Amino acid sequence: MMRQYELVERVLKYDPKADEALLNRAYVYAMKAHGTQKRASGAPYFSHPLEVAAILTDLKLDDATIATALLHDVIEDTDATRTEIDQLFGSEIGTLVDGLTKIKRLDLVSKKAEQAENFRKLLIAISSDIRVLLVKLADRLHNMRTLEHMKPESRRRNSEETLDIYAPLAGLMGMQALREELEEHAFRWLHPDAYQTVTGKLVELRDRNKGLVEEIRQALARKFSDAGIKAEASGREKKPYAIWSKMEHKQIGLEQLSDLFAFRVIVDTIDDCYRALGIVHTTWGTVPGRFKDYISAPKRNNYQSIHTTVYGPRHQRVELQIRTAAMHRVAEYGIAAHALYKEQRAFQTAVMLNAPKSLAPASAGTAGAHGAVNGAAVTATSTRDADNSPYGRLRVMIGTLLSSENPEEFLEHTKLELFQDQVFCFTPKGRLIALPRGATPLDFAYAVHTTIGNEAVSAYINGRHVPIDTRLRNGDEVTIETSKSHVRPITWEAFAVTGRARAAIRRAAREAEKRRYTELGRQLVMSTVTGSGADYSEEKIRAAAPRFQLKSADDVLCAVGRNDIPLHELMAAVMPSPAAMASGEKYKPSRRFGRAQAQDGWFNIDKVLSLKFRAAEGDTTTAISIRGPNGDLPVLFEPGGAVPGDRIIGVMSPGEGIRIFQIHSPRLNDFEHQGWIDVTWDIDPDNPQRFPARISVTAVNSPGTLAEIAKTIGESGGNIDNVRMVRRAADFTVITIELEVFDLVHLNHIVAGLRAQATVAKVERLFE
Repeated sequence: MMRQYELVERVLKYDPKADEALLNRAYVYAMKAHGTQKRASGAPYFSHPLEVAAILTDLKLDDATIATALLHDVIEDTDATRTEIDQLFGSEIGTLVDGLTKIKRLDLVSKKAEQAENFRKLLIAISSDIRVLLVKLADRLHNMRTLEHMKPESRRRNSEETLDIYAPLAGLMGMQALREELEEHAFRWLHPDAYQTVTGKLVELRDRNKGLVEEIRQALARKFSDAGIKAEASGREKKPYAIWSKMEHKQIGLEQLSDLFAFRVIVDTIDDCYRALGIVHTTWGTVPGRFKDYISAPKRNNYQSIHTTVYGPRHQRVELQIRTAAMHRVAEYGIAAHALYKEQRAFQTAVMLNAPKSLAPASAGTAGAHGAVNGAAVTATSTRDADNSPYGRLRVMIGTLLSSENPEEFLEHTKLELFQDQVFCFTPKGRLIALPRGATPLDFAYAVHTTIGNEAVSAYINGRHVPIDTRLRNGDEVTIETSKSHVRPITWEAFAVTGRARAAIRRAAREAEKRRYTELGRQLVMSTVTGSGADYSEEKIRAAAPRFQLKSADDVLCAVGRNDIPLHELMAAVMPSPAAMASGEKYKPSRRFGRAQAQDGWFNIDKVLSLKFRAAEGDTTTAISIRGPNGDLPVLFEPGGAVPGDRIIGVMSPGEGIRIFQIHSPRLNDFEHQGWIDVTWDIDPDNPQRFPARISVTAVNSPGTLAEIAKTIGESGGNIDNVRMVRRAADFTVITIELEVFDLVHLNHIVAGLRAQATVAKVERLFE
């Protein structure tokens, strides 16, 4: 176990101005507080916070962070209190320790809803000071290093939590070395068989390619030396977890992976990076599609490097990463390679800039006397800098807390954002947009602005019109066409990759659905009130809302549209029958919709039953107007379909809206005792829609018959949605065709065209 003076010396070695007294006090206090407590391994418990502090000294963190590491378990596991920590070590360290205590109490591998809510709390806890996350990552790393002493269930839970949450968070912060070690430990315990297989294969490959890494390193060194470039080249095998992940992702075996060796070339300047790249590419053949320039377009966690893959010595595929020493520090230590973490105010400026006020910490805390950055560094922090830094990524993630309708959506969004690699695309004006790999123009539209995503209609990639679900590639220039009147299908959610796009699509779909049901409820009430000779008043509906445990008139109308509140019950509450008013009878809501109850109120079902005959006569005085599947009302057509020109009847269907029946449909009899709705067509000539219809065609069973039928329908402007063939005899086949037409005239034109065909014996319309 590290001694007190050894820890202090490690900190003073990289920060001579560190508060030595603070470190000594924290060491002694934590050691006494944990006393005789033991870990599962039997070692003194104090050895754990001491090892956590040692990990953070390797990252060269400030004295306050090291003190926090020593104290991070005292509130949770000893008799120490937050007040006592504040008094002895100051409110800054007290806040950090308290944040870590709250994180420790979270269960991040519980059932999905609880896990999502706890994940919210985790991100809010670390949002107040990035050092909370740094200490937590070091704490998790030491726990994973000693996981063999835990019970199997604890190993599984900790490993799942590490792979799902902490390793990706380390990656988000750019701490690649720490992320890789966390992944290795979790991989070992979660997938022991796969771990043993991969590591065993690596041993075999290492023996087979003995000396290859050194041979390649020396070849690189000679080439750079001859060109006068000061460069340090080092090689290594890829980590087992990275290899296994690639095998899982690409569904290939280990033997098929030919780029198992990665080399880093560290040079002095950015100019040297590109000179070194030129030497590599002119010496060895390149592997197509394996070049990435993260210097000109850094990753979201500020990672910068040039990646390329070449066929090196022995014709072995070799991956090269070329970067400067400063870039290498960022690649290895991420956020810990920056000085901003030492100044609380700078962190608040960088992370919480433009963040929702509800998420701002109650108290910012004060910076320690040592390691503070100068005022210029704080002043220079801008919105652009924050958004392009790991702080900015964390801020954006926390900002999604308020835009998610439920915890599961938030969890999906954050996990997608944490795990995905990137693709870089451009707007027509040259703005760079970074997206997860596999993203589509729809994700691009939402990344530019939510309004553009909501109004997206189609996309152009590099000037070529493409489907909205086309996968984007690096360097694509994307143009989004928008329309304010566009009704985006909910199925577009399947095209989206980013959590932001998915959440926005769901939210817009919910809002659109609510508007449609509200409008349906309004139409139903207005139609019924008008038919009774009364005046429509939303004020009365608003006054009745509390009776249904709702807040507004729109909520009530939406519930009526969904059939959650039967129309007659609302009318009984808003306009009770004269008999009920005279008797003083109080309103009693009922979810049953029967003839007797309807007759008790002014909403008389006998009147509704007459709608069929009124529709046949064309009486549309109080009818509800519909415009089809894409109109303002939720409309569902029965399998037989109906088209403008048909006489139609509507039937309320809970959760679906209005089911539309052609007046001759035999299925209407099944709904004789249910509330029918008087509906009529309201066709917009400037926005024609197609409507479903079904026909039966009896045709000669010969080659080319189906093609002739399809050609006739297509030339007439019809759209075939489905075809089903039933062989009736050796010479004839009955074909059921579901098609879409504009109106009854259009349908009759198609039917006449089919009857004129020599191969067609009979055509009739189906209503079932």
